[in-house]
Amino acid sequence: MVGRRTLALAALVFGALAVWASAATWFIVFRDEALARFMERQGAMQYAYEERISALRARLDRVATQKLLEQDGVETRLADLAGRQVALESRQAMLLGLAEQAGGAAALAGDDGGGAPLPGTWPGREAKPAPTPTPEALGLRTQADEVAPAPAPGVSTRMTMLEHALDGFEARQSLVVGRLAARGRSEAARLRVVMAETGLDARRFAPASRTGGVGGPLVPAGSGPFETAILQAQHDLGERDTLRRIVGALPLRRPTVVDAGLSSTFGYRADPFTRGLALHTGIDLKSEYGAPARATAAGTVTQADYAGGYGNMVEVDHGHGLVTRYAHLSQILVVPGQAVTAGQMVGRVGSTGRSTGTHLHYETRIDGEPVDPQRFLRAGARLAAR
Repeated sequence: MVGRRTLALAALVFGALAVWASAATWFIVFRDEALARFMERQGAMQYAYEERISALRARLDRVATQKLLEQDGVETRLADLAGRQVALESRQAMLLGLAEQAGGAAALAGDDGGGAPLPGTWPGREAKPAPTPTPEALGLRTQADEVAPAPAPGVSTRMTMLEHALDGFEARQSLVVGRLAARGRSEAARLRVVMAETGLDARRFAPASRTGGVGGPLVPAGSGPFETAILQAQHDLGERDTLRRIVGALPLRRPTVVDAGLSSTFGYRADPFTRGLALHTGIDLKSEYGAPARATAAGTVTQADYAGGYGNMVEVDHGHGLVTRYAHLSQILVVPGQAVTAGQMVGRVGSTGRSTGTHLHYETRIDGEPVDPQRFLRAGARLAAR
């Protein structure tokens, strides 16, 4: 019995030794190969980690570069917006000056600055002045709350909205300049038609010599399309103002308040006393005895006395060779050398001198030669009918 236990224990010990020997032999034989595989796996993991780290670093570099570029872009856009706003403010100053030129001068006011009414009207019956275009929205709308009511937009969105607002303002400025220039050209063309109706040349009224010099340091204001349009508009409005002054000094108004018609026209007719052919140097206006006879333009009285066939006669010199006469007056209300304004009474209608009845004999003369007053009255009616 004891021998069997010993034998079994010995067999067990021998088996354990055999397993240990086999494991030791396998480890000795395959150790280097297992170690090599382990090291290979560790190296691959390290390489993969390093590659991931490099990719992340590259990505961070790209993001940082993009942020720097975006920041540079924002700063560039801000600088551009600031420059555009400065340019718009400069253009706005030009536009305000142009608007003042367009609407600052009284319509058809004479050189004397007396504020004469429009032709065909007398004090108390002045025509309403035509509206003058003025720049809309003269203030620069650059604040975010004025550009759009959107709540808390991003920086890029706000700048885009501001760019659109500046674009719109530039367009409105150009539109206003165009309207002012067009209004000046239109009125100048209408005044040229009035001048043609009278038969006078505007060069007659050009100043004989320049009375003052101009100058100053050169401060260029740009030479773009807007500045070119401003120069053209100033030229058009300057021509309009020149024609306004000329037309405002012409005897275009009626010498009587009430238009009762003509009893005789200008030109050759049968003389009312001799019945022979004779030249009538003016027109005879029907009017009541004692009715006001008014100066048809501003000027200086050169004669106010009895003058033969004219009877009581007043002559007014309007300058540039233009003279008007008011004859057959029942009363003279001015004296030689007196300055009169358009519409001022110079006498009262009567029938003195070589006259068959109450009326006003009215003459216009150019360089001493009588011309038909009706062409001036027709021009005045055309002007008043604007």
